[in-house]
Amino acid sequence: MSNIRNIVILTGAGISAESGIDTFRGGGGLWENHRVEDVATPEAFARDPDLVHRFYDARRAAIQQVEPNAAHYALARLDAEWEGNLLIVTQNVDDLHERAGASRVLHMHGEHLSAWCQSCDARHHWRGPLIDRPACPECSAETLRPDIVWFGEMPYRMEEIYAAVSEADLFVSIGTSGAVYPAAGLVQEAAAQGAQTVELNLERSQGSHFFDVTRLGPAGQLVPAWVEEMLASAR
Repeated sequence: MSNIRNIVILTGAGISAESGIDTFRGGGGLWENHRVEDVATPEAFARDPDLVHRFYDARRAAIQQVEPNAAHYALARLDAEWEGNLLIVTQNVDDLHERAGASRVLHMHGEHLSAWCQSCDARHHWRGPLIDRPACPECSAETLRPDIVWFGEMPYRMEEIYAAVSEADLFVSIGTSGAVYPAAGLVQEAAAQGAQTVELNLERSQGSHFFDVTRLGPAGQLVPAWVEEMLASAR
């Protein structure tokens, strides 16, 4: 892989599952006790804001009690040592990539530790609850909402993501289901531009057939091994 310089890495719920954060799907998943329509759409927030706030307040509190795992630390190491362009595009709304030390990170679905003011459009780092309608630090309006991309809303910074993918020599997907678009379509964009494509996942994703290489296993094992290979190839 000595010809690899520009890398785009897409991460999903599977990379944080080993830290104790529920994955999006499955019997123990995040949405098990709530229909998506009740907690993760603009219509739900308009209909029952207290329910939505309670749901996200609980998630915001929960992620602050967990720690990054070996996969997060491995990607942070790659971020620090890789001399070419690198972008970690995460579908996750936790801050585990950053806490592990990564800096070249883009959250396409928003962040739990951020609150978005519907009045002045300001975003604020936020660790506490929103259920009591705290005032916006910028404009004092009591119109803060979770800074999360809900179903029916456009993911953040897609132009930047597509630009990075268009220049990637290598596209790597880690811990994703391949079911949520537009993230699930990025491998096809990368392949169309001639990039090598690698999937690291616990099981084959819905888009597994689009990848040149698929490795199956826990992220905490696969990702450190892959990062070691990449750094060794660059020496």
